[in-house]
Amino acid sequence: MKVADARAAAALWVMEHASLHPDFMGAYFSGSTITMPDDMEMPAASDVDIVIVTSHREPPVKLGKFEFHGALIEVTYMTWSQLSSAREVLTSYHLAGSFRMNTIIADPTKQLGRLQSEVSRHFSELEWVRRRCENARQKIENGLLAINNSAPLHDQVTSWLFPTGVTTHMILVAALRNPTVRLRYVAAREVLLEYGFSNLYEELLELLGCSHLTPELVEYHLGELARTFDAAAAVAKTPFFFSSDITAEARKVAIDGSHELIRAGLHREAIFWIVATFARCHTILAADASPELQESLTPAFKAVIADIGIHAPHDLINRSKKVLEFLPALSKATEAIMMANPAISSK
Repeated sequence: MKVADARAAAALWVMEHASLHPDFMGAYFSGSTITMPDDMEMPAASDVDIVIVTSHREPPVKLGKFEFHGALIEVTYMTWSQLSSAREVLTSYHLAGSFRMNTIIADPTKQLGRLQSEVSRHFSELEWVRRRCENARQKIENGLLAINNSAPLHDQVTSWLFPTGVTTHMILVAALRNPTVRLRYVAAREVLLEYGFSNLYEELLELLGCSHLTPELVEYHLGELARTFDAAAAVAKTPFFFSSDITAEARKVAIDGSHELIRAGLHREAIFWIVATFARCHTILAADASPELQESLTPAFKAVIADIGIHAPHDLINRSKKVLEFLPALSKATEAIMMANPAISSK
């Protein structure tokens, strides 16, 4: 399926379903597909991200991933109050990129169009790029300092892993690249090599704990994840914000997509989403599976986190400290990237 056809399927879903709700205020494309050319073949392990804007005071529960007319679509909801200020959107590293260009699917009130016009006008200005880098840095600090030591190990791993992974987003924001989720390390690698920071990239991998991993070992852990994934998907009942990532429809993203990375020689980059998915599966298993089933699958999870240097909860505290200590060097690098990036204006 071509990217244009996948986008058309997503737009059709919006028109036939989301737009019929009385609280519907518009919709736009988000994520990695917004920069893909129409005639490009849609990557098998990618989905089309769309955001539905509503008049609710609180956003509805994320609808998540599903197939529609042959396209894998992921739907997220946002309230208009979250988007009403162009200044706040320009400062938010995870929101601003969607309005850099016209990604609007539907705009019955014309408010999204006005927002997009304002954000796109200032998106590449140094002041706002710096603010978005700082926004990402704050997310790292806040996340790592908020790890709950009394939570189950899989939840603690999640609380450490995602803020640690936001280090790549600081790099991507400085380069005006999409702060992608699953492929964040792949994308950051490209930027750092382009700007001459290959040593810094190795440090990012050290912080994640995967710099020494071999393709064979990562392939083994992926096989174990596949078993855990299928078991979790089969018993899942309790709704979590990531629930649609652990389904039969999403398997080609989590499992097949990781296989693709390993085959491409990007096995170290694959480990981020492998560990993230392992931990999320165990959150589901803890809620919905029998204790015996989760216990039988726990050794595989402990094995993968042990291979990235996590043997006990106190390791997460030490690893968090290392990330926090690394932030000044990371900020220095992002500043250098911004200064060298010809697309950033000093207005």
